[in-house]
Amino acid sequence: MEMVHVFLLTLYLGSGDQRKLVSQDMFFYDLRECNWYASEIVKRYGNYEFKAYLDPKDRATAYCLPKVVSKDIIGKTLKVY
Repeated sequence: MEMVHVFLLTLYLGSGDQRKLVSQDMFFYDLRECNWYASEIVKRYGNYEFKAYLDPKDRATAYCLPKVVSKDIIGKTLKVY
């Protein structure tokens, strides 16, 4: 079984005790592409001038984590962008 390195994009909403993992199902071959999506997905738009006014439950954090997966499952049970 051949293995391959990919990057898993994880998204958390909230902060402190209210922080919750809301997504961990996007995989990327390229770290730069994963980081681009991570930076875009955490952007917030609204009627607040400063980030300090953003409700803590609406704060978002995204990470790209390296993972090793079987090449056999790519395209079958695992989509990699």
